[in-house]
Amino acid sequence: MRIAIQESLLPGRSLQERIARASRWGLDGVEFEAKGLTARVPEIADVLARHAMKASAVNMGEQDGYLAPQLAEREQAISRLRQAMADAVDIGAPHVVFVPHFGGPRMPDLTPYRSPIELESEMLVWLLRTVSDLAYAIGVELDMLPVNHYETYFMNRLDQAIRFRQKIKDHRHVKVAANLFHLMLEEQDAMTALRTAGKHIGYLYITDSNGRLPGQGMMDFAALAQVLKEIEYDGWLTLTYQGQHPHHPAPSMHDLPDCLAMLRQTGL
Repeated sequence: MRIAIQESLLPGRSLQERIARASRWGLDGVEFEAKGLTARVPEIADVLARHAMKASAVNMGEQDGYLAPQLAEREQAISRLRQAMADAVDIGAPHVVFVPHFGGPRMPDLTPYRSPIELESEMLVWLLRTVSDLAYAIGVELDMLPVNHYETYFMNRLDQAIRFRQKIKDHRHVKVAANLFHLMLEEQDAMTALRTAGKHIGYLYITDSNGRLPGQGMMDFAALAQVLKEIEYDGWLTLTYQGQHPHHPAPSMHDLPDCLAMLRQTGL
């Protein structure tokens, strides 16, 4: 399988150094953050080409606002998403990953007509219908990413994201992104959740059970490899790292090669 890494995890003082190191380690691609990306597009495209590397995705990060009660904020959020899609095309990234909403409810409580989450759910369906046509037209895939309940109340599990996809008739340019760290927090069984999600999964973040790099926790990556084989997943596996903690230092130049070697040994 193709393994990518988030640019922020690569050591190096310049993009050239970071991409060169990723190439030497045998990585297949790099994921880039959407914020500030437009100005970087020419450099990224050039450096990737020189090292025969691919862009796996553009990640919206913590940018949201799609479900805001104010029209101007929603329009601004959609504009950022559209720009990220255009940037993805320019750097050759096939995916744009976004979290629909962070934090608690923002819509008013109009019970018994609609609760905040019902209003926000309808707003997300409207958003997906709006941007899916552009995704189809320019040839990128949008991937909704559920995150844990400490970060959002809105979408925490794969089945919740899948229901939104079903609302737009399983549009082939709108799928679900899965992150192993969030799955371990929210699903009763992360491997079963992935197996059940099957065809809906368009992009996968791999991390260990504690949010660190694979091999630094308790995750069974051989079991993951088997599940991905069963569901015939052939997309990107993108290394991520869930923040920094006093007891969890940032990855080092020695951690990443060892991590990659372990993943390859499991069949990933």
